[in-house]
Amino acid sequence: MNYEQEIPYSCEVLVMDFKDKEDMLVIRADIIVERESQKGIVIGKKGEALKRVGIQARQTLEEFFGKKVYLEQHVKVEKDWRKKELKLKHYGY
Repeated sequence: MNYEQEIPYSCEVLVMDFKDKEDMLVIRADIIVERESQKGIVIGKKGEALKRVGIQARQTLEEFFGKKVYLEQHVKVEKDWRKKELKLKHYGY
């Protein structure tokens, strides 16, 4: 919803940690991209794009689960991950 062109096609989101606490969910997610330039696009100027995505994702998760969500996001570069069979398997493809 927030990115154009190649970003949605070369991005993968991995949930690295999911803790269901009494009063909230704590979720840690890695956003995997193929190139450093894509990392900059995903993060945006002063982190604004990533913040916007995080807010939208957190709101959607809170509606779905019916409780507060703390969402921690990290953007990582995994060069040409879509061309590596082992990575594709690891990511569920």
